[in-house]
Amino acid sequence: MRFSLSGITKLFNEEYGSLVKFKIFYMVVAPSTRKKQAVNSWNWEPQRARILNLIANSLEINLESLFGSPNLDEDAVAGAEKKYADGSLATSLVREIGRTNPKDYVKDTVGAENVGRFLVELAERLPKLISTNIGILVPHFGGESYKIRNALVGVLGKLIAKAFKDVECGEGSSKSIRLRTKQAMLEILLERCRDVSAYTRSRVLQVWAELCEEYAVSIGLWNEVAEVAAGRLEDKSAMVRKSALNLLIMMLQHNPFGPQLRVASFEATLDQYRKKLKELEPSEDSDSENLNGNGEVEDLNFETVVKERQESLTDTCLSQGEDAIPLQKSSSVPDVGNLEQTRALVASLEAGLRFSKCIGATMPTLVQLMASSSATDVENTILLLMRCKQFQIDGSEECLRKMLPLAFSQDKSIYEAVENAFHTIYIRKNPMETANNLLSLATDSNIGDLAALEFIVGALVSKGDISSSTISALWDFFCFNVSGTTAEQSRGALSVLCMVAKTSTGVLGSHLQDIIDIGFGRWSKVDPLLARTACLAIHRLSEDDKKKLLANNSVRIFGILESLITGFWLPANIWYAAADQAITAIYAIHPTPETIAADIIKKSLSFLNNDDDGNDFDSSDSRPITTQVAKLSRCLFVISHIAMNQLVYIESCARKIQKQKLKKEKKDIENQSAESNGTASAGTQKDNDINAELGFAASEDAALDALFEKAEKEIVSGGSNEKNLVGICATFLSKLCRNFGLLQKYPELQASAMLALCRLMIIDADFCEANLQLLFTVVENAHSEIVRSNCTIALGDLAVRFPNLLEPWTENMYARLKDPCVSVRKNAVLVLSHLILNDMMKVKGYINEMAVRLEDEDERISNLAKLFFVELSKKGNNPIYNLLPDILGKLSKQNLSKDSFCNIMQFLIASIKKDRQMEALVEKLCNRFSGVTDVRQWEYISYCLSQLSFTEKGMKKLIELFKTYEHVLSEDSVMDHFRNILNKGKKFAKLELKSCIEEFEDKLNKFHMEKKEQEVTARNAQIHQQKLSSRECSNGAPNSEDHSESATASDETDGEVIDARTEEPNTLSMNGKSKSKLVSEAYSGASSELTELDQGDIEVQSPTVKTRGAQRSKAKKSNVKDGNGDISVTKRRALRSRSMT
Repeated sequence: MRFSLSGITKLFNEEYGSLVKFKIFYMVVAPSTRKKQAVNSWNWEPQRARILNLIANSLEINLESLFGSPNLDEDAVAGAEKKYADGSLATSLVREIGRTNPKDYVKDTVGAENVGRFLVELAERLPKLISTNIGILVPHFGGESYKIRNALVGVLGKLIAKAFKDVECGEGSSKSIRLRTKQAMLEILLERCRDVSAYTRSRVLQVWAELCEEYAVSIGLWNEVAEVAAGRLEDKSAMVRKSALNLLIMMLQHNPFGPQLRVASFEATLDQYRKKLKELEPSEDSDSENLNGNGEVEDLNFETVVKERQESLTDTCLSQGEDAIPLQKSSSVPDVGNLEQTRALVASLEAGLRFSKCIGATMPTLVQLMASSSATDVENTILLLMRCKQFQIDGSEECLRKMLPLAFSQDKSIYEAVENAFHTIYIRKNPMETANNLLSLATDSNIGDLAALEFIVGALVSKGDISSSTISALWDFFCFNVSGTTAEQSRGALSVLCMVAKTSTGVLGSHLQDIIDIGFGRWSKVDPLLARTACLAIHRLSEDDKKKLLANNSVRIFGILESLITGFWLPANIWYAAADQAITAIYAIHPTPETIAADIIKKSLSFLNNDDDGNDFDSSDSRPITTQVAKLSRCLFVISHIAMNQLVYIESCARKIQKQKLKKEKKDIENQSAESNGTASAGTQKDNDINAELGFAASEDAALDALFEKAEKEIVSGGSNEKNLVGICATFLSKLCRNFGLLQKYPELQASAMLALCRLMIIDADFCEANLQLLFTVVENAHSEIVRSNCTIALGDLAVRFPNLLEPWTENMYARLKDPCVSVRKNAVLVLSHLILNDMMKVKGYINEMAVRLEDEDERISNLAKLFFVELSKKGNNPIYNLLPDILGKLSKQNLSKDSFCNIMQFLIASIKKDRQMEALVEKLCNRFSGVTDVRQWEYISYCLSQLSFTEKGMKKLIELFKTYEHVLSEDSVMDHFRNILNKGKKFAKLELKSCIEEFEDKLNKFHMEKKEQEVTARNAQIHQQKLSSRECSNGAPNSEDHSESATASDETDGEVIDARTEEPNTLSMNGKSKSKLVSEAYSGASSELTELDQGDIEVQSPTVKTRGAQRSKAKKSNVKDGNGDISVTKRRALRSRSMT
């Protein structure tokens, strides 16, 4: 049997490693488990140290055998030092690890992981011993193995927390050495925060968090760590961002500056103590004695106070009650002691102020992280914001408000994080505190936050987290039963109760009278929005509560709502929102809402026609005209909103009838199945079959549909020649909107008129078709951005309602993306995104305008466009794949900067993930080279090719399609893109494909150089042609001897050989003979050709070479290979003169 040397070595290493491990464990760890030795046996216990030393020295044979598997018992090595005070084994192991070449750990990842785990465990158990040998391991920070660097970072953390925890102990030089060693370790950890590996950066931040938890970070270093962590929030790696967020959470939780970190409070307290310090300082400045040898602040008494205060903190959020007064707010500062202690306190307060500002400066970054695609980013950001609110960091409350829209996230973990954070922050055990928190949120939130708040409140109500006692507390706030309640708080309480009513419908029924009295009473004049909220509450009533309201207070409530709509007791900015809700409430509770709606329209028109002051609309006084404009604006709003609600009411009636019909059919089927008489059942079934064959059921549905369609049509145009009430107003409205001169004078009137016009267009198809041209004219040319924004939004509604009418105007809708106003572009992006993603509009050839918005100057619009394309890529088979060539062609023709084009195409190509689509795009893009002659488009197409993720098939296809793009390889920029493609292909290619790629690369380079040479030659020829043409124009017709002589003189002066026969045929035969030979002659780097015929017949071809500034004597003479010898320069000139004549 034959054995290889490597096999024997490997076998020896494995056996040796196992033997060493067994001996170490047997001698050190388990001496008590051995049987009792005989009296005459050899006692080897005294020789233990020598044996251990021998084993340690023998480790130099092969360290890999010891760490090749994860079964090394650290207890053995640590036990040798602890039980027998012999650290030689551990020291030898550490030294051998330090001596190992760092490149070996790159090759053996398993061994590196085992070594790293062994070092960390050894540092945990023997910190003193490892600290004396740490210098041997530090050079491995420069190695390429991130696992070893991670382990060394962990070792440094263990040493700082344990070996140097009592660094202040000791005397003289020993203390100084230990301080310097600790400081060096801390600096290494700070430096490793910028490690090239994301794993190491993450591990360093984790170690810093552990040190903060162990109170091992001094105040002098605290802010440096905080700033590093804040910077890592923008790291490209998600794991690093997660570790940075956790580090900041830990630093807030264990901060040495107090439970409240408001910047204003710190500044006020710091100013007071600085004044006190100035009073205590002597006249002569002395060196600060409160600094240790390392330049760090000694906390003195302040550290003790802070530590006691820190230990009293809990992980739950602190109460924000009035009784929680921070130390910094006290008007009179306490005396902390002598001058040194006051200086230490001032230094600590300055550090605390810096820390508070550092955390506060991260708020914009945290807001961005809440929009991250990584769920861990969002979850940890929410946790950090909760901790910031607990310590009252400036801006944390506003950032937490921006967390609310995340409740609509489809990621369950994100929604749960939002809900848990909301419950932790705002839901208290005390119902009054919970109610106060909720109404404050409702009062200060915008429309989007209110929708998210309603969603969260509904979820908490369904779970029972918002108890009945909290709801009772909300009613107390609304009814002013709580002392000090304001009208704004009352409105907030009613708003929260309306949110609760969406889940628990019977909540509002118990206080109907209070809603009417308070919501529309004197308090509504103090806070006009209270009336709007009361209308919303009436709309949210349950069916039983609505019946109760109509039975007891129908006359009063409808009178109040009518006066709110037609009256002028509400401010103009509040009236529109209140009238909106009031009309909606009327249609929600009135049994025949069209009757009261007609009365409201008539009353509004009568107010418009009857001017109380007796002034006409055309009066020269501006005040009556302004009053009439305001009345007309309100009247148009009322008419259009009533018409819209009438349409909704008709559709709701249709749904009710359909529902009742289905219910009746279901009941009939159940009755038929319950009949016991089989004959009757069969007869009934036979009748149903006959009705189905005759189409009675279908005709009944058709009749209902026709009835609903007629009812909808009667809202605006009616069924006859006579116009109804809204129809008459629609005619007037259409004429008003065409009076551009009047509307430009009154922008408010134009806004109301166009909004009303759009609403009526949504209701009636004929009215819509008649006014589409007007609508697009206004949306393109209106001066008011509000009008253009409203019309853009209305176009989206019209596209949903009447898609066939809007289809010819698709290009005009996309044109809104180029509007100069930011709000119009934003609304256009939102509208088009909604239509396209919901399959209400086909993605036509104008999608390139949406792609341009990816590089919009407004970040919000850019993000919306990116979100649109991300969602579009998820639909079906990724429509972006089919749209990409068209987008490329149109973007390359637009006036876009090169960077913008590259960014757009890079984003779009990155959304294509399938290999099959990538391979098809290679062929499509290569074929586009054939029909393009513009160099700029060549560059753009080649750039797009370079952004594709090439597979083996894609690379082969690129090589096969060489003929389609060979003519573009003369451009350097195009060639650079192809080189990038080949470099990427080499990374994944196998050996066979890699050789093909290298051959193809040589082919490309060779072809590129040939094309470049051809271009240079063609360019030189063109330049020469231009110079000849200009010379002929300046010298006139060459038909005389004088011209010949002057040309000769010019040649002698300029040192040029010029062919004056450029416009003549290239051949000249003197004696009729055709034999020729080609001779080349070089002049100054260019070539001229001279062909001599037999018997002195000579042909001169394009002697275009110039040697400006050179004497003719220095020019090279042409050699003519014939029997007659050389042709002199004089003879060539004569030949040229003869050819010219």
